[in-house]
Amino acid sequence: MDKKPTVAEKTVVQEPGILRESVIAPLVTYPIEVVVPKARQQTPAVGQRATRLDGRLHGLGQTGYIDDLAFPGMLYAKIKRAGVASARIRSIDTSEAEAMPGVMAIITGKDVPCNSFGPSLKDQPVLAHERVFHAGDGVAAVAAVTEQIALEACEKIKVDYEVLTPVLDPLESLKLETPGVHAPSANIYQSKVIKKGDIEKGFAASDFIVEGTFRTQMVEHVPLEPHATIAMWDANGRVTIHSTLGRITLGRADVARTLAIPISRIRIVATIVGGNFGGKNEITTEPVLALLSKKSGRPVKSVFTRPDEFIASTTRHPLIMDYKTGVTKDGRIQARKIRLVLDGGAYCSWSETTLGKACILSAGPYNIDNLYAEAHVVYTNKTMTGAMRGFGAPQVCFAYETHMDDIARLVKMDPLDIRLLNAFNEGSLSPTGQSLQSVVVKESLLRAAEKFGWHSNGKGSTNGNANGGPKLLEKENANGNTVRV
Repeated sequence: MDKKPTVAEKTVVQEPGILRESVIAPLVTYPIEVVVPKARQQTPAVGQRATRLDGRLHGLGQTGYIDDLAFPGMLYAKIKRAGVASARIRSIDTSEAEAMPGVMAIITGKDVPCNSFGPSLKDQPVLAHERVFHAGDGVAAVAAVTEQIALEACEKIKVDYEVLTPVLDPLESLKLETPGVHAPSANIYQSKVIKKGDIEKGFAASDFIVEGTFRTQMVEHVPLEPHATIAMWDANGRVTIHSTLGRITLGRADVARTLAIPISRIRIVATIVGGNFGGKNEITTEPVLALLSKKSGRPVKSVFTRPDEFIASTTRHPLIMDYKTGVTKDGRIQARKIRLVLDGGAYCSWSETTLGKACILSAGPYNIDNLYAEAHVVYTNKTMTGAMRGFGAPQVCFAYETHMDDIARLVKMDPLDIRLLNAFNEGSLSPTGQSLQSVVVKESLLRAAEKFGWHSNGKGSTNGNANGGPKLLEKENANGNTVRV
């Protein structure tokens, strides 16, 4: 009697080739041409009501920030600030603070395995050890059972300084004879120069030469939530850090360097940040708290006070900006020469990036065939400067647009008209030779003027002083050009 085949056997018998099918999927040809959405339709949500996913929690006060977190046995840390702009540290006596009840750990610069960090130059200490470069430098840190005890312990730490003369003026720092803030290194630690065309030929072809110097000030971000950190170690020698850092990957690298441990042993938890604006792009207290936690064997929390924010975190770069522009009688720019001096404060931080942005953008959105722009960033014994909202761009924008208003008054042109005459077009070349696309500077100016009612409000007058600016005095230079003085 013949045996009936099973289902599996039937499959093999009926479809013998199925077991020999290739396991490699056939090639699929994808379209080479990239489909680009129509202009101004990339964001269909514009003009629509959109609800933030975290908006309700914010509104109800239920969002959890670092200062809302607590862990069993947690200590509180405070950092003793130098309070002097420039000094050598002769000695630090922590004995009286260590004897206080409730003080669980104290560290100084000598306890930091690798006492330097920074996004580009590694010139910033975790805690100042031999030298103080600005008043906000930390010289010691305390972990105690309460914030009040930690503060009192900081007051009992005695530091003997040899006070030095600080360098506070960036123009003084620019001079070669000025002693270097970070001696023997030079005070100028980064420069950039952009050249385009023939600057002297452009000035010679100009009917007017206008000069002006513009300054911006140091600005603090003032986020609602100050810098905050919690650090704790586990039994396997790994540290977990809750931090307000905006760039946790860079933060892990800096913490690994300063603690001299593999990056794999560091975990940084990015909590909800209550305001950044560029001011939380680099580490502040993270290595300090990690060392205090390791020494005490307990979690340690630190939250900056508002004074801490102002003296110990990064600020916006103050700039001194010298502009010299040659124009024809009809307002067309022939040449522009620019010098920027950036006050970098005590440490580099993001100054190299800021310098590059400021120099590239310093000429403004205008067609200028003959251009010379130079920028230098210098050390001073002041609060360090870093990233803040377009770092470098807002400062030079203020300068070149104010300068354009000065030029318009001198040649008796409408400030809008002189901008439309010189503004970038489609395909214009930037100062660094980039061919620009999707250029709508003129269209934006015209639409803004229409919305504002520029001409109907009497703003479009060609009177040299119609806009309330100061009367410009003129004189002829050796080349017969009119110079604003």
